[in-house]
Amino acid sequence: METTAAKMYEVIMQLISTHLNGLSLIQLKIFSDSRGFFVERFRAQELANLGIKTQFIQDNHSHSKPNVLRGLHLQLNPGQAKLVGVIRGKIWDVAVDVRPGSSTLGQYFTVELSDENGKLLYVPPGFAHGFCVLGDQAADVLYKVDSYYQPSNEVGLMWNDPDLKIPWPNPSPIVSDRDQMGLLFKDYLKQHCK
Repeated sequence: METTAAKMYEVIMQLISTHLNGLSLIQLKIFSDSRGFFVERFRAQELANLGIKTQFIQDNHSHSKPNVLRGLHLQLNPGQAKLVGVIRGKIWDVAVDVRPGSSTLGQYFTVELSDENGKLLYVPPGFAHGFCVLGDQAADVLYKVDSYYQPSNEVGLMWNDPDLKIPWPNPSPIVSDRDQMGLLFKDYLKQHCK
């Protein structure tokens, strides 16, 4: 006879591919009852079994008020993979393929991540990333990275770039001065995709 614990660990994560090569959604198994829920948010061996063998070295926690938009950010040399999830509230998460030579260069993927839907987004190196807080409550975003932050290697793209045409849910978000000064995508291509 199987124990409850054995049943629990049968499938705790499911990989869902996106139209952007390497960018993946991970659906977590949530165990709910009258007390609340339990979920394993990270298990290195399970991710490796799904094909994500990234060695994460740091956890980051971002707290953002309603209507805040952060992004679009990426790091070059070394690139930086992220495993993004939400532990309170909900966000509209965006990843843009900026890899030179990629057949999907300039294309984006969006998904709602929340503290209730059990979804994570795996963002490999070579993607710009950003998010906008949805609803009237703050959001806490917890994400793992595989390389340390290098300010000199960070690049920011304009969140409302006219060529990317990302349909942000809030046309007038709260954006930092720094994020208002991001590069246009066409200028990023000139500087980094020669």
